[in-house]
Amino acid sequence: MSVDERRRVRRLPREVRERQILDAAVTVFSAHGYHNASMDEVSEVAGVSKPMIYAYLGSKEDLFAACIRRESATLLAAISQGVSLELPPDMQLWHGLRAFFDFVGAQRASWQVLHRQAISQGGPFSDELIAMRRQAISLVDTLLVRTATRRGLDEQSTEALAAALVGAAESLADWWLDHPDVPSKVVASRLMNLVWMGFGDLVDGNTWSPAEHA
Repeated sequence: MSVDERRRVRRLPREVRERQILDAAVTVFSAHGYHNASMDEVSEVAGVSKPMIYAYLGSKEDLFAACIRRESATLLAAISQGVSLELPPDMQLWHGLRAFFDFVGAQRASWQVLHRQAISQGGPFSDELIAMRRQAISLVDTLLVRTATRRGLDEQSTEALAAALVGAAESLADWWLDHPDVPSKVVASRLMNLVWMGFGDLVDGNTWSPAEHA
């Protein structure tokens, strides 16, 4: 690399440099996991020195937490943008699920970091994971409230259903990582049928209860 090229690299805006480092970190963490990933490899993939990584984003733990925050924000934005409030509730949910699974399919390294790697680490990264789930649950709950409260379901019920849906979506996306040949639309359709067919009954006031035995 020439002197002029090095100068141009140094002149990159901070946000561009941070994005470059985070992109490399997501690639490395998704491939090797948190413990086995090295800052040397992140440095090599990003094309920057290790001291620069530490200066911009801190330690390995700080870098991993920054990856979780960025990827979760990107995921939630993709879901929000995929939902149109003008659509009927079932189509809103359908488009939301499609946006989620389209993101996972297109950004598998991102989902590896968000779900498999981050969950396996827990501990220092639990705050980032809890924040992501709370936002996802709130997003789904907003959709359910608009429909369900008009039919007698209270806010606590819709929040519980939203939490169940988010958990199911995460588990199915994790399964999908091992079955990448299944199209995203098919995966989303399976969850939609599982969730909405049951939720539709709840909206209509039809609930299940265990049989009473003498």
